[in-house]
Amino acid sequence: MPDLLLELFSEEIPARMQRRAAEDLKKLVTDALVERGFLYEGAQAFSTPRRLALTIMGLPVKGQDVREERKGPRVGSPDAAIQGFLKGAGLTSLDQARIESDPKKGEFYVAIIEKPGRATTAVLAEILPQIVKTFPWPKSMRWGAASAEAGSLRWVRPLQSILCTFGPETEDPEIVRFEVDGIVSGDVTYGHRFLAPDAIRVKRFDDYAPALERAKVVLDADRRKDMILHDAKDLAFAQGLELVEDEGLLEEVAGLVEWPVVLMGSFDEAFLGIPPEVIRTTIRANQKCFVLRDPNTGKLANKFLLTSNLIASDGGKTIVGGNERVVRARLSDAKFFWETDQKVKLEDRLEKLKTIVFHEKLGTQYERVERIAALAKELAPVVGADPALAERAARLAKADLVTEMVGEFPELQGLMGRYYATLQGEHPSVAAAVEEHYKPLGPSDRVPTDPVSVAVALADKIDTLVGFWAIDEKPTGSKDPFALRRAALGVIRLLLVGEKRINLRRYVSIALNPYRSASAVPADTSMTGISQREDAFFEDLLSFFADRLKVYLRDQGARHDLIDAVFALEGQDDLLMIVRRVEALGRFLDTEDGANLLAGYRRAANILRIEEKKDGRTYDEAPDLHIVNDHGQIEEKALAVALHGAKDEARNAVAAEDFEGAMRALSRLRQPVDAFFDKVTVNAEDPALRANRLRLLNSLREATRTVADFSRIEG
Repeated sequence: MPDLLLELFSEEIPARMQRRAAEDLKKLVTDALVERGFLYEGAQAFSTPRRLALTIMGLPVKGQDVREERKGPRVGSPDAAIQGFLKGAGLTSLDQARIESDPKKGEFYVAIIEKPGRATTAVLAEILPQIVKTFPWPKSMRWGAASAEAGSLRWVRPLQSILCTFGPETEDPEIVRFEVDGIVSGDVTYGHRFLAPDAIRVKRFDDYAPALERAKVVLDADRRKDMILHDAKDLAFAQGLELVEDEGLLEEVAGLVEWPVVLMGSFDEAFLGIPPEVIRTTIRANQKCFVLRDPNTGKLANKFLLTSNLIASDGGKTIVGGNERVVRARLSDAKFFWETDQKVKLEDRLEKLKTIVFHEKLGTQYERVERIAALAKELAPVVGADPALAERAARLAKADLVTEMVGEFPELQGLMGRYYATLQGEHPSVAAAVEEHYKPLGPSDRVPTDPVSVAVALADKIDTLVGFWAIDEKPTGSKDPFALRRAALGVIRLLLVGEKRINLRRYVSIALNPYRSASAVPADTSMTGISQREDAFFEDLLSFFADRLKVYLRDQGARHDLIDAVFALEGQDDLLMIVRRVEALGRFLDTEDGANLLAGYRRAANILRIEEKKDGRTYDEAPDLHIVNDHGQIEEKALAVALHGAKDEARNAVAAEDFEGAMRALSRLRQPVDAFFDKVTVNAEDPALRANRLRLLNSLREATRTVADFSRIEG
C-alpha cells in the first residue's frame, strides 16, 4: 500500500518545541485521515532544528466506495415531498428511484446512492493546508509582505518549503499538490545549512532519510542524542575523565544541531575554587556545554564538552577557542559574584528582603520569613528538631535571594544559601535547611531527612498554602499559578516519607495567626470576616490536603475506595495515621474474614436502608438487651455479645493507633454475623422484636465505623 511523506521546512524550530511539534503533526494528520475513513498501518514523526517530517505507512490509494439506500416518501405523496426527496438523494427524476412495498405502510420510493471513494491525494490536499495554517505552536510569527494581511500564515519561524509525496514502493510517487500562503508543495528538501545546503529531490521516506544523511542531516532526534552521548563519553574517557550526564541538556543540544560534532574545551584551573554547581550552571546555561569530572575523586575537571553543528576544516580549533573565551568570561563573572557575596553575612541581607514583594496581598519576603520562622519554631518539637535551630534556619532561608549569585542564576537559590551559611560558621543543620527547605519540589524529588530541614520545609509550605487560601487564591481546574498543589504534596511527602506526625489543623491555625488581626494584613487585602469563617476555611484547606493525599496514595497503588472509606470519618488530619489505617484496612479486606464481614455489613446495610425507608424512621438506638435475652434466638444473643466486645475493643485499638488490632477485633464478628443471617429472620412478626433486630444491624454498621466507612468500599 502507498506511503505518505510530508516535510515542513523552516528557518528554525526552537529545540524545546521540536518533539511536541512532531507529535502534534502526526496526531493532527492521522486524526484527520481516520475521521474521513482512511486507516493506515503506522506513522512516524521526526524533527530537526529546521524541519518537521512525517511518514504514514499503508494508506489506501482511495477511500471506500459508499452505497446507501435512502427511503423516500410514499407513492402518491404531495409534489413538495417528492421534490425534497429527489434533491436530497441527488436524483433528477423518479425514474432513477425504485418502488418498494411494505405490507403495513404501502408502496414507497427508495433511492440507491452510490459514491465512489475519494482519491487519497485529493483528501490530503484538502486537509494539509488547514493543518499547517492552524498548527498549535506555543509562539508563532508572521513575516514578509503578506504579514500585513489579516489571516496570513503564522509559523514558529518563516516556513520556507513543503515536501509532500504519496505513492507505493514499486512506482514513482506523485506530489500531493497544495499551496499555503504562496508556498507550493513539491518533492524537494534541503540538506545541512552550511555543509550541504543544495536542494535534494526525493521520492519517498526510504530515500528521503538516507539523502538527508548524505547531506549531513541526522533526521532522528534520538539518534542525534545517542551520537552526542557516545562521542562525549569517548572523548572524556580518552582524557581519563567522566561525563557528568545531563538528560535535559542532552535533549536540548540534540535539538540545536543537525549533524552533531562533539569537541572538548578547557578553562583555567583557578576557577575550580568556585562551587561545582555554579561552574556547571554557568557552562550549561550560557554555552549549552557538558562538564566533566575526575572519576577517582568525583571533583569537576577544568574541561568541558561542546556540540558543534559543523565539521570544521581546522578540526574545531576555532570553534573551541570561541567557546573557551565565552566560558572564561562567564566563569570570571561567577567568581566575582562568589567572592563578593562572601563579604556580607546572610543575616545582614535580611533588611533587603523588605524591598522584595512576595505577593501584593501577602506582603514582602521579609514578612514571610517572619511568619515561617515563627511556624518552624512551633513545628520543631513534633518533628524532632531543636526549636532555636529551626527558627535560625528559617530566618536565613531566603537571604540568598538578594545575593549576586542567585540574582544571576535563580535556579541556585537555596544551594548558595547553604554554601554561604556554611562559610559563616552556621550549624550544619541550619545550613542544610537553608538549601533543603524548598524540597521536595516534585513527586520524584528527594525528601529532606534532617529534622531542622523538615521543620522549615513544612513551615514554608504550610505558610504558602494558608496565605493563598486566606486571600482566596486557590487552584481552579488545571490552573495553579502559585504551585499550591505542589506545596500540599510536599507537606504530604515530608510527613509520610519521614514518618512524621503532626496535627495538621493545629499548625494551620498557628499559620493563620498573622492574618487574624487587621494590623498584620496589608491594607488592600480582601480578607473580610476571616475569623467568622474559620471553620469553613479549615475544612476547605484540609479537604484540599485530603484530595492531594488521595492522588498520592493512588499513585502508590492504594485503592481509592479504601482512602475514601477512611477519609469519610470525621477529624482525620494526621496524614501518617490515615495512611496506616488505609494500609491496615486493605490487608484486612484481603483476608477471608474481612471479605465475609464486608459481605455481612452490606447485607445489614441493605436491610436497614429498605426498612428505614419503608418505616420512615431510623434504628440508630442501642438494641434492648432485655428483648434479646428474653425473646432472641441463640445466634441473635451471640451477635449482641460479639458486637459489644468487638466495638469496644476496636475503638480502644484505634485510640491506641493499633489499626491491626482494630481489624482483628472486627474479624471476630465474621462468624456470629454469618450465623445470624443464616438462622434469624430480621422481619419478625412481633414489631418489638423486629425493631430490636434492626437496631442490632445498626450496631454492626456502627462497629465497622470505628475503623472506616464500609459503605464507601467497592468490590
